[in-house]
Amino acid sequence: MHSFHLLRANPVTTVRAMVRPPRPASVHGLVHAECLTGMQLGAPVVSPARLQLGRLAMFAAWQDEAALDEFLTRDPLGKQLAGGWHVRLEFLRRWGSVSELDLPERTGRALPDEPVVAVTLARMRLPELPRFIRWGRPVERLVRDHPGATLAMAAIRLPRTVSTFSVWRSTREMVEMVHGHTDIAEPRRHVDAMGERERRDFHHEFTTLRFRPLSEHGSWQGRQHFVPAHG
Repeated sequence: MHSFHLLRANPVTTVRAMVRPPRPASVHGLVHAECLTGMQLGAPVVSPARLQLGRLAMFAAWQDEAALDEFLTRDPLGKQLAGGWHVRLEFLRRWGSVSELDLPERTGRALPDEPVVAVTLARMRLPELPRFIRWGRPVERLVRDHPGATLAMAAIRLPRTVSTFSVWRSTREMVEMVHGHTDIAEPRRHVDAMGERERRDFHHEFTTLRFRPLSEHGSWQGRQHFVPAHG
């Protein structure tokens, strides 16, 4: 299983987690963890919203749910994350790959009307950063402003790791956004950016992961229930 966590944290805590993230050798049942600092989607490139050291994000893969529970109750960082917000995830589908996550292409399908969570993880080619920003920021705004996304954010770990995380009311709405079939202005922003990536890749490694949300815990920015009820 997987989990995604958000925490309002002391910047020292965020930096420490990024420099020394949890590792399988020291955390029972952990497969891999990515610790990053939050970013506001669509924010100006040079602004405090671009590097929010007071917001810690962690995406992790676990052998089972018991390992995650143990981490949240016994590990020092886990105890802090337990005071924030997280969602537990069932992996469904993968496009692309990163070396640390050994996942099949597909294990299941999301129903068109059920909630879905999307995570991207990429290792940047630093010379391509200006192109990535040029093509990526319009997509950030598209996702941020889409009525089907109940929570959408980006995260970064300098110098080259970037990620996005979004919770969607339905698989249908997310897929329509990806393919440019939406009533929002400039609906093809995602399609155009993916075409540019195919022309010349921005990344050394890149993966998009799709998950079924299993359970939601805690609150983020005073809100709960980002995952809509279904069925």
